[in-house]
Amino acid sequence: MKLSRRALIKSGVAVGGGLAVAVWLTTERGKGSAELFAPNAYVRVPSSGPIRVVVGRVEMGQGTATATAMLLAEELEVDPATLVLELADADRAYDNPTLGFQLTGGSSSTVTSWEPVRHAGAAARELLKEAAARRWGVTRAELTAKLGEVLHPPTNRVARYGELVADAATITIHTPKLKAAKDFSVIGKPLPRVDAVEKTNGAAVFGLDVQVPGALVAVLARCPVMGGAVKSLDDAAAKAMPGVTHVVRVPQGVAVVAKTYWHARQAASALVVEWDEGPLATFSSATLRDTHRTLMQDASKRTRVRDDGKADEVLTASATALSAEYFAPFLAHAPMEPQNATAHVTATRCEVWAPTQGPGLAREVAARVTGLPIDQVVIHQTFLGGGFGRRIGQDYVAEAVEVSKAIGAPVKVVWSREDDLRHSFYRPAATHALTASLEGGEVKAWRHHVCTQSVMLQVLDSFLSGLAPKLPTSVKQGVADVAKKVVPGRDATSYEGADSVAYEVPHLAVDFTRHEPPVPTGFWRSVGHSHTAFATESFVDECAWALGRDPVALRRAMLTKRPKHLAVLERVTEAAGWSTPPPEGRARGVAVHECFGTVVACVVEVGLVDDAIRVHRVVLAADCGQVVNPDMVRAQLEGGAIFGLSAALKQRVTFEQGRVQQSNFHDFPPLRLHESPRIEAFVMTSDAPPSGIGEPAVPVMAPAVANAVYALTKKRLRALPLELSEAT
Repeated sequence: MKLSRRALIKSGVAVGGGLAVAVWLTTERGKGSAELFAPNAYVRVPSSGPIRVVVGRVEMGQGTATATAMLLAEELEVDPATLVLELADADRAYDNPTLGFQLTGGSSSTVTSWEPVRHAGAAARELLKEAAARRWGVTRAELTAKLGEVLHPPTNRVARYGELVADAATITIHTPKLKAAKDFSVIGKPLPRVDAVEKTNGAAVFGLDVQVPGALVAVLARCPVMGGAVKSLDDAAAKAMPGVTHVVRVPQGVAVVAKTYWHARQAASALVVEWDEGPLATFSSATLRDTHRTLMQDASKRTRVRDDGKADEVLTASATALSAEYFAPFLAHAPMEPQNATAHVTATRCEVWAPTQGPGLAREVAARVTGLPIDQVVIHQTFLGGGFGRRIGQDYVAEAVEVSKAIGAPVKVVWSREDDLRHSFYRPAATHALTASLEGGEVKAWRHHVCTQSVMLQVLDSFLSGLAPKLPTSVKQGVADVAKKVVPGRDATSYEGADSVAYEVPHLAVDFTRHEPPVPTGFWRSVGHSHTAFATESFVDECAWALGRDPVALRRAMLTKRPKHLAVLERVTEAAGWSTPPPEGRARGVAVHECFGTVVACVVEVGLVDDAIRVHRVVLAADCGQVVNPDMVRAQLEGGAIFGLSAALKQRVTFEQGRVQQSNFHDFPPLRLHESPRIEAFVMTSDAPPSGIGEPAVPVMAPAVANAVYALTKKRLRALPLELSEAT
């Protein structure tokens, strides 16, 4: 049994019972008043003023707000540019149907909005048309809707949607059909982002922009080793500093509360704290790879997660076996907006304003910290200055609630960049060992062994609570205890991409060994695919070179039963000019990988500048199903390329005596502007439903670069970040 995130959630639903699940009824009922028509969770039509679209998934730069507006506008028959955005508060109406609670992640925003949001627009349109039909004494079939108006062509009568609000709110109709793709007038068009203006003129409210009357600002002093606790505290000097109002101990450390961020930050540095550093204090990442190697030799700790044919037997008997080991380090997310949250806790209510990927999870955390019923907790969503999975964790929300509860006043907790890098949830480090049997110019057998942490193990408590926030604590804990015994050994997020490798090999096996150092880990953009693709796409390249075959030709031969992969591979190699010589001093590398339902292929051109790797050109092609907005898809491919190249060439998180050694962008650097390559992104056309696009460009970058470096230098780089000094 492979326990995926979806399988886990389904099992949780079965255990919890009675949880909110989206159910489509056969009738639609108008709701609202004479002033506001609100037939469902996504549409707000006022009698006067612009129509509002409620964005159920969070907007963190990926274009979710624009996609939602376009989906709604398509069926509602309005210009998406006229819609006003309303970011959804925490509400079970906006639960992610593939997860069972309100969360944005897994490249699922458009996937999970594709039908529900269009359905919401179609239902609202038909209710408004029915209101006009009754007013004019005609049938709804005689009416059309266009640009926010209902029209009766035979008599040239026209009514604005706002004029029909009061009547539409009282009507019941049969659920309308959705448009066919051939009739789309909005979907598929490269329309401007609906949030571009407010993000340009400064009107957009991110978490750091929130202003609550009377709110103070808090900075936390945290143990330099994550998981540590305060042993003793001398706060006299901090309390005496200007602007400081409170110094309070909270579970996460010591909070200094002041009138401004700078006052709080300066006073926090004056605290004298002795820490109990906890179990992570002895951890060093320098020996982690050796630990992985030792564990991988122990058959009792190994779980086989895919077993096609007789890979072990064939490899044991093979005289032409090729083996390689790859390593990926811990990584931080480092979004541009550091973590922050504003909270106001009273005896009867908790209100939170936060840039969170999981409003439902934030509400459950706030309820647990305050002891208030879940219905007395309100989570207001803001724009996010990046997420990449980091804001699925709600630690910063818990801090704000703890501090507000302690001081009895509204407070904004603000993290520095150093806080964000040194007190994060990290992409797990991973070691991959691969062996292949090469015979007759082909790969006859393939075994892939992954050693890493279980991400799901660390989010189980949070996810299960999000599924059933009203269940008794003892029941939730019992479910969590059972899940923690089952999930880790078959956590697909640890080896996803390895067990689903697309290449056709007669004998193929995948093993997983779990290792749990005391490092907090979480979802990082593309999750397990971020390291498994590095291993699989590097290794298939090594097989090609060992066989004396062109890397693209071998991939073609091994993908004959994967037409989607082949089509994307052909598109990218054609666009990149794979069959022609690269510019002098450069070489090309290729990678193709599927994740979140989307296939992405990449060709890069690399050279050496001052003996360092320089990526000059990136060509990407993707098949992500039906495209809502091609400009946004290309933007995600381009952004994913930069994100992936930053991790491939520059970034790592290391631990020494439990302390994260990196602190800011000088030692955890993203790709700089002058280092960025020319990027060309091609979006394939498809009639299939949409699949994810926010993450799939990331995994192909590292292997494509490593493969290009080998083609250029004949040095094989098997550890990230890619450094020529580490070549084997």
